[in-house]
Amino acid sequence: MKQQFNKKSFLFLFVLLLVSLTGCKSNTTVEQDTLEKVKRTDKIVWGVKYDTKLFGLMNIEKREVEGFDIDIAKKLTNRILGENGSAEFVEVTSKTRIPLLKNGNIDAIIATMTISEERKKQVDFSDVYFAAGQSLLVHKDSDIRDVTDLNEGKTVLAVKGSTSAENIRKHAPKAKVLELENYAEAFTALQSNQGDAMTTDNSILLGMAAENTDYQLAGKKFTDEPYGIAINKEQNEFQQALNQVIEEMKQDGTYQKIYKKWFKEEPKE
Repeated sequence: MKQQFNKKSFLFLFVLLLVSLTGCKSNTTVEQDTLEKVKRTDKIVWGVKYDTKLFGLMNIEKREVEGFDIDIAKKLTNRILGENGSAEFVEVTSKTRIPLLKNGNIDAIIATMTISEERKKQVDFSDVYFAAGQSLLVHKDSDIRDVTDLNEGKTVLAVKGSTSAENIRKHAPKAKVLELENYAEAFTALQSNQGDAMTTDNSILLGMAAENTDYQLAGKKFTDEPYGIAINKEQNEFQQALNQVIEEMKQDGTYQKIYKKWFKEEPKE
């Protein structure tokens, strides 16, 4: 009976020690200086989307992920670590990206992530690297040049229950809003002249315009939902390094070149 007790006690203590060590490792990973780590390993591990057209999409033939976010991440890596620095990409989703960052599986998130006050409670952000916001998609022959052109004779297509539908009613109260089930249905309705314009985030509309050259974005965005690079809290030196390079890329034209490569137009800030 005593021997059985000792075996159980030993097993309990072993599991407790294992959990304790795992916890310590996790804390150490998160609390370490990220800039110091990436310089030591000569590598930045980026959390990116694999399913978002123009931003991060897996090219099956090449077996590599491509997009605006990917090219920006590569340039950031080279300028922070030098030409021999390596950019490694790990697939994330909207649900997994913050947990993976917190657990130390990735160093930064560049994955169409909107800067928000709620998210700032968990992570820190770089300066804005993509000025996302709601916009309009119209046929190139359309007389709509801006959201102010949406009068009582115009019909706007949106997705049911979306914030885009709510926002367009605020910004164009005289226009009729026709809500469809999804983006594909809304764009099909636009093509069949059931509406004069389609509205959602400009990042999504840019993808549609890139594949359908008879359509274009009209005017500037009329809401602000800027994308930022997310990093762990209190990584001030890493944050400063990212911000410095983002600014340098905008000043020397590198950013504009990458933007035009993917979106076929100059950035509208």
